[in-house]
Formats: sequence, structure tokens, C-alpha cells
Amino acid sequence: MPKSLPKLKLRRGDKKELERIVRSRTLEASLVQRAQIILLSSEGYSNNKIATEYGWKAHTIGKWRKRYEASGIEGLKDQPRSGRPTEITEKEKKRIVTKVCSQPPKGLSRWSVRTLARELSLPPTNVHSILKEYDLHPHRIRTFTFSPDANFEEKLLDVVGVYMTPPEKAIVLCVDEKTGIQALDRTQPMLPLKSKKVKSWTNEYVRHGTRTMLASLNISTGEVTAFVRDNRTSQTFLEFMDHVVKKNKSKRLCVVLDNLNTHTNAAAKQWLEKNPNVTFHYTPKHASWVNLVECFFSIMTKQALQHAVHKSGRQLERFLKEYVKEYNKNCGPFTWTKGPKKLKKIIKLTKEYQKNNML
Repeated sequence: MPKSLPKLKLRRGDKKELERIVRSRTLEASLVQRAQIILLSSEGYSNNKIATEYGWKAHTIGKWRKRYEASGIEGLKDQPRSGRPTEITEKEKKRIVTKVCSQPPKGLSRWSVRTLARELSLPPTNVHSILKEYDLHPHRIRTFTFSPDANFEEKLLDVVGVYMTPPEKAIVLCVDEKTGIQALDRTQPMLPLKSKKVKSWTNEYVRHGTRTMLASLNISTGEVTAFVRDNRTSQTFLEFMDHVVKKNKSKRLCVVLDNLNTHTNAAAKQWLEKNPNVTFHYTPKHASWVNLVECFFSIMTKQALQHAVHKSGRQLERFLKEYVKEYNKNCGPFTWTKGPKKLKKIIKLTKEYQKNNML
């Protein structure tokens, strides 16, 4: 019977660094795996147990354990290979960069290192190193939307002006609705978070209806006022605005809104006439990013909704109200950060798009 190895003793300060490596999403997977091997070995796990649980080879685990004992964390890095390093000519670099920025062949929506290497008849390592050198990421994609609003510049500068230099003694509120918040239940119990195992749930779910949150964000304090309803009618919106006005008593309110019909219809205009202390400032169409309450909705989604399980719409409603209550205990001001240079670029690009793509 093979003699069990003693618990691996870590060097001073290495545990924290090894844990950082394991948590990293940007470091090479091989280095993360080696750091995990060392941490498990330091907790007394045998090579065979680690191999069985994680599907790694026992002799590989032994190799990295010895490397760590000899050289510490530096020993976990790949050593320089013997022989002359591969030279990549400028011509090959240009070929790789040009090709990866072009459309892939039929049947593919994007390039990968291997498909690109196969297309160019080059080693994948060469292709990977050039993509890394030029900071090219064909597997990533970002979204954007140009506004078709003919008054884009005017509306954008009006809202930003309210953020940056609000009228004297005025309160700036950002108002919007988050619709279709689903009350999702899982068909099997959730497995809790444990050491070395993430929280897990089944991919099968049951819908129990939806709710809409109407929210008002005070940008100077970060405080949120919210209604949770099962609809988003014009009447519900005006009832919410009555509540917001009552909460802020007789103060002047500058309210930032999008162009939803419930915000711009005849009922909303009549409501404004009855509330002369309130002014509406509309964001450009298809430019929800201008409304800072969207930042709150993003925070709420990440903190409260992504891992939530609700067995009914009423349970979801109570949960959302409780979240806002807890959020307000530690909220802080929201600050507009896009400066004049960034805004000028956005306005210029939007005008170019509208000129070239709209009749």
C-alpha cells in the first residue's frame, strides 16, 4: 500500500495569492488548476483523492506538488521551452489580424483560435499569441443602439444639464418601470454553497406570474421610492407620481423619464398642469442609458433577482418591497460621469447614423 504524503506546507503569504489565482477569470486555466492542486494538498487531500474528485491524473498532481516545494508559486508557471522560439513575421501578423476582422466562412458566426489557425494553415499557438498581442477578442460581443430621435442632442443635453446643474432647491428624480419581473420557482430544492462547490439549482422552473416595479431614484441621495404592481397602466403611473409628490411635499421636482406612452399621453399632460412644481425631462428615444434609474434596476437584478426563487407573485412582491427597504439603508448618490468629450462623440456618431440610415 503506497505511503500517504504529509499535508503540504505552504510558504508564508502564499495561501492568499493562491486563492486569488483560483478566483481569477483572466489567468490561464492551467495556472488556476495548479494553484487549486496546491491548496487542496495543503488541506491534507491525497494525490489520488484529488485525482478522483476532479478528474486529473495523480502523477500530474504529484509533479506540481514537487514543483511548489522546490520553487514556491513561481514553480507553478510554465518554464521556457528548449530550442529556438518560433518567429512570427510581420506578414503573418497582418494575415492573422486581417482575417480575424473579416467575416468567417459559411456555417460560423465568429472565429475561434482553432478555426482561424485552420483557415490560415498556422499553428494555433501562433494565432493565439497574435490575437493577444493586438488585444483582439473574436469570442466577445458588445451591444449598442443608435437613437432615431430627431431631437437627440436637445433631449440629451437637457437631461444631462439637469443632472449636472439642477435648478436651485430642486430635487432631481429618475423615474421608470421595470416590467415583466418573473416569479420563478424551481422544481427541485436548491443545493447550498459549500467549500469548493458553487450554489446549484435545477434548470427546470415554474412561472407564477409577473410584477412591475415603478421606481423613483433621488440622484442626490440614492434613495428609491417604489410601487410594485401587476400592471403598468396610465392610472398606475399617475398614482405613483401622486405618491412621489406627496412624499416630497411642496418641493420642486425635475423628473427624468423615457418616452413611454403613459409618460407622454394627454392624462400625463393634464397631471402636469395640476402639479406646477413638477417638470418632466424626457430622454431621447432608444436611449435608456441616459436615465440613471436604470443603474438601480441593474443593481437590483444582480443583488436580488438573479438567484431568487419565488413560489407566488405575492411572495415576489413582498420580496421586492423588502429589497428596496434594505437598499435605502445604505444607498448613496448617483453621479453622471460622461463628460463633454464623450457626449460630443456620442452626438456626432448619432447624427452620422441618422443621416446615413434614416429618410
